[in-house]
Amino acid sequence: MKPFILLIFYFIFSAFHVREVDKTEFYKAFSSATEDGIDDMINRLDQEKSSSLVAAYQGALYMKKAGFVKGVNGKVKTFKKGAHLLEDVIQKDPSNTEYRFLRLAIQEHAPGILGYNKNKYEDKSVVVNGFSKLNSNLKSVISNYAKDSKVLKASDLGN
Repeated sequence: MKPFILLIFYFIFSAFHVREVDKTEFYKAFSSATEDGIDDMINRLDQEKSSSLVAAYQGALYMKKAGFVKGVNGKVKTFKKGAHLLEDVIQKDPSNTEYRFLRLAIQEHAPGILGYNKNKYEDKSVVVNGFSKLNSNLKSVISNYAKDSKVLKASDLGN
């Protein structure tokens, strides 16, 4: 009887266990130059429990994926799908440094014709101000990004 009760508790607690999205894997896919890497991460995120972090990651990946989509209409539709996801989470949590970093990185590389570049310096300010509070892995990602960024410089981060 006891093993049965333990099994029930295991299933109950595992159902409520929220696994953190693997940031290392996400940023590997986000910096990837292949559509397969992006698609694979989007598929993995689809399996995760819905959260603002998952939505932000999906949004950033869809916007990046738009560069691989064939045809102008498909590119714009995919980009807008991602922008909607990312903008929604930023609107709900405007001081989140990671979300602002994702938007900054997308804005800096989005084609000008999309008009998705109006918050670069606002996002830079949030990233710079929140940088010291981030974990070391995310600091490393942002510092590496700043090495090649035209907007965010390593010196802005105190490096």
